[in-house]
Amino acid sequence: AHRVNTEIQAGPLYRVVGSQLSIACSASGFADEKSKKDFEFRMTDPARPTTEINVISSRDPEFSYSRFWSRARSKAISITHVDPNSVIFEIKQLLKQDDGEYECTVINPEYVLNGVYTAKTVVKVIDDSLSVTSSDSTTSLSFDEGESLTLTCQASTNTIQHVHLSLIWYLRKDGAQDAIPIISLDRDFTLTPGLGFEQRYKEEAISLDKLGEAEYRLKIAELALSDQGQIYCQAQEWIQDPDRSWYMIAQKNAEEITLTVKAKVVTDTSALGVNISAPHDLQEGQELLLPCSINAQNLARRFFSLAWLWEGVELARIGPTGILTVKQEYSDREKDGELRATRTGNGKYLLRLKPVRTTHGGNYICRAWPEERGEDGNFKQGAAQDSQPQNVKISPTESELSVEMQKNPMQTLLQGDRLRLVCKVEGVNGGLFVAWQRKSTLSPVYTSIISLSESGVTEKAEAFASREVRVTRTATNSFVFELDRVSPSDAGTYGCVVSETQNNGKTQSQSVNVTVNSIDSLVKVSLKSRTPVVTLGTDVDLMCKVLNHRIPVTLTWSLKTDDSNLNTILVLYSNGSISWSGDQHRYQVTVNNRADTVMHYLKILAASHREAGTYQCEVSVFLDNVYKKLPPSNPLKVMVQNLASKLALSSKPTITESINTDVQIDCKVILRTSEFSLYAVSWELQQEDGSWKTILSSDRNALITFGPQIEESHRRRIGMRRTDGPTFELTIRQARISDKGVYVCKVEEFLQDPQGEWFSLSYKNSTTDLNVTELDTNLSIEKNEMEMNVSIAGDFSIPCHITQQSSNESQFQVTWFWKKDTEAKPIFTAYRNSTLQARIEKVAVKYGHPLPGHFNLIVLKSNAENSGLYFCEVEEWLYSFAYGWRKVAVERSGNLNVNVDAEGNPRAVSNPAQMANIWMAVFVVTVFISLFIIMVLVVKMCKSKTSGGKKSANSLWMEPHRPESQMLSSESLKQEG
Repeated sequence: AHRVNTEIQAGPLYRVVGSQLSIACSASGFADEKSKKDFEFRMTDPARPTTEINVISSRDPEFSYSRFWSRARSKAISITHVDPNSVIFEIKQLLKQDDGEYECTVINPEYVLNGVYTAKTVVKVIDDSLSVTSSDSTTSLSFDEGESLTLTCQASTNTIQHVHLSLIWYLRKDGAQDAIPIISLDRDFTLTPGLGFEQRYKEEAISLDKLGEAEYRLKIAELALSDQGQIYCQAQEWIQDPDRSWYMIAQKNAEEITLTVKAKVVTDTSALGVNISAPHDLQEGQELLLPCSINAQNLARRFFSLAWLWEGVELARIGPTGILTVKQEYSDREKDGELRATRTGNGKYLLRLKPVRTTHGGNYICRAWPEERGEDGNFKQGAAQDSQPQNVKISPTESELSVEMQKNPMQTLLQGDRLRLVCKVEGVNGGLFVAWQRKSTLSPVYTSIISLSESGVTEKAEAFASREVRVTRTATNSFVFELDRVSPSDAGTYGCVVSETQNNGKTQSQSVNVTVNSIDSLVKVSLKSRTPVVTLGTDVDLMCKVLNHRIPVTLTWSLKTDDSNLNTILVLYSNGSISWSGDQHRYQVTVNNRADTVMHYLKILAASHREAGTYQCEVSVFLDNVYKKLPPSNPLKVMVQNLASKLALSSKPTITESINTDVQIDCKVILRTSEFSLYAVSWELQQEDGSWKTILSSDRNALITFGPQIEESHRRRIGMRRTDGPTFELTIRQARISDKGVYVCKVEEFLQDPQGEWFSLSYKNSTTDLNVTELDTNLSIEKNEMEMNVSIAGDFSIPCHITQQSSNESQFQVTWFWKKDTEAKPIFTAYRNSTLQARIEKVAVKYGHPLPGHFNLIVLKSNAENSGLYFCEVEEWLYSFAYGWRKVAVERSGNLNVNVDAEGNPRAVSNPAQMANIWMAVFVVTVFISLFIIMVLVVKMCKSKTSGGKKSANSLWMEPHRPESQMLSSESLKQEG
């Protein structure tokens, strides 16, 4: 994936009021690199650091604010595309108010944001302090052809930044529009002759010397007619930008001087005149200048040879074509530059000897020969003519050599800086050899770094062969030593050792202590917060204090959570750009610059548990073309606490209900933390054996699930709902004995954090003791004693009538018995689940269940053996949650005495009075049953109306009965039984 990166020329950029400002800005990483991108520039005034001012835009001509509008309209401020992805921003003439921070923004033409689209640099607008003046009081000079010219120029600056000056002497010839350079001294102290002046510079007829700190002297040994015109000097002030490129911030010209050169008049005579001039007294080590001149008719069109002789011995000769020949014994001195002879003009010659020794004293003459060129091109030498001898006395002098290091005896640098030491030399009599040495803090011995010979050749020590180290002679008495990108191991004592090269030469030295502080020692990082422990949703302010000495640093904020590695939140680069890795909407970044401290503030907005963890800030510096990480700050743990829970519950401590009734247990929230709280609720039951089981639970989204121990059949009668308050209601329909126990309502309160995630705030419990009591057993059946006579093969009925039962949910098991003699045997059983069983095969029976509570057994085709006592036994069964179906009562009916005889005269009772009582009892029972049936029908009709007319389902607690009446033969009973 492409990642956009925007770059701008690094600052601060120091520029002078009135000068031109140019800033390059480029963007890379776009998917389409060929399409033209638009750029915008904004500026922040130091007086209003929070306000951005629109300067200029490449797409919107109305973009500029009033402060820059008129200059943008007049093109005094412009933005120009170099290529589709880069521009040059220019201000033609800087104003003092242009000082500030400039931001370049590339307009994103794509739909996706990925990368850095802005870059910033700082522009410092300083006052122009460059001054250049001519030291000559007159503005007009007149010389004869061949005479020498000396002019001086003063150039200086008061700029407090580190700057270099360059100086150029210009000549604007008469009639010419543009001036041409005569000679220049650039910012690196390199001399360069102008076009047309190269040969005269090689012959040392033109020179430029720097005298002191601000004076520059131009010398022209012999003026030519072509030198006539206006001469002036120009000074340029240069500053080195952070990208190590040099930029000219100021340029000024001195007042022009009008120079007039008059042609030299030569008397027409055939005589050849030779003259020599020489100083009479010199000190050893000084320079001996021996100028010679020839005076003759038509000098410019004739050829001559000229030689210098010392005590009759020829030293050097210049032939008619200008070729120099030196005697063999002096050739070494010529190679070393100690002897130089040049032709400086028509009839003008100069011999230089430097340094001179006491043995060089004596008589010097010049000897000239006229030369005539023949047709074959060869020269024919004429008679020699000597000058008058000149006696030169050379006195030995005691060396006054002295060496002075720069004023500060202790120099403190920062790792990566450039070490620059200046060694000043005074009292120089001859050639010098300069060596720079170093003594580390751990060794008392100096080791060589670099040396500079008398001829200007430098030689590095092997240990510094790969280092960027140099020594330059910026003036005759000044030597500059420079060592780039120093490290703490470069600390120590540096010495400048200067030796005179002549015999018995003197050696002097000076030293300076150099301290190199590591980045680690000067950049200290600490992290703190006034509120490291906060409540959820509260802002957290983190303060990263960076102690440094104005070192550009890149700062990284990171977070380590309990379950992760160290994660980067953001990176703040030294140019002001930010690269985000964390959620940008969760944080705010502020930077406050102080004297030697930079405060970086990171504000966590509405902190959630996701922002809890250990924070660190870490700085890195750009050193040796790579980013070096420095020790990080102390770790700072930020804790995010939940809100204090206000949750409170209320429920009845005790509830007592009877078996088979519906039970409702309320769990009411009487106090909550927030009106936006959600709740997860679970109901648990502690049974009599002490065990716990979960009945059901509801999560915060009201999704209800039953506990794993609750059987499917039991889940139909358990439910929960939420009502206002909120109140959580647990409903148990048709309560059973096993339902009793301690019910615990567990409520968990949830709140939403600032990021929208739900979290658990607290748990609270509420307990209710439920007691389910058994119903009283109220089973009752008819117990009348009866007697019946039945004829053989006749049928008789054995009724069994339940007059009262314990519960409407009761189920019954009925067994009929037959007692003959002393033993009672079961004849037939109707089980509660509607299963029928005949117990004696030789008795044929028919079963009937005409009405609830009425059971009837008919003995078919009776015989004499069927005589005896008959009765029924009824078992009442109820369902229990803990025990299932269980028998709760057993009742026995009265006896029915049956006589089967041959006469076929059945009788119910033994006498009329007893019979009347029996019929009365039957009538009463019949009336009672009818009333009971009517009541049941009325209740069912009411329930039907209440439920909306729907057909009621079977009870959760009752199993279905067989049809109300079943008649079975003994054979069918056998098959079923």
